[in-house]
Amino acid sequence: MKILLCSTCSTADYPNDRAVLAATFRGADLPSEVEIVAVDCLGGCDSPASIGFQAKDMATYVFSGVDVQSDADDIVAAYQTYLRSKDGWIENAQSCGRLRHLLRARIPALKTKT
Repeated sequence: MKILLCSTCSTADYPNDRAVLAATFRGADLPSEVEIVAVDCLGGCDSPASIGFQAKDMATYVFSGVDVQSDADDIVAAYQTYLRSKDGWIENAQSCGRLRHLLRARIPALKTKT
């Protein structure tokens, strides 16, 4: 599981946001490990900061307008909902708190034939 964190949003405090996310996920009781990955752009430049959820065989989510510090609990709640969902497809986003209003894109999982 990856948390994508846009490192180019002009008003985002990337080093601090990364540290806050790392501490938030370290302190949460989660069933899987999270890797925080810097990305050049998530296309949410008009309302930084932008983050994304990405995992193998799961949908990818992109959120913009996120305040990493004040939305930390909602980020964890959305991540937990994401993990519990089938293929990462969140049907009911009520448990995601404020993040449900910040969704910019939901991209279905890439399915490969085996």
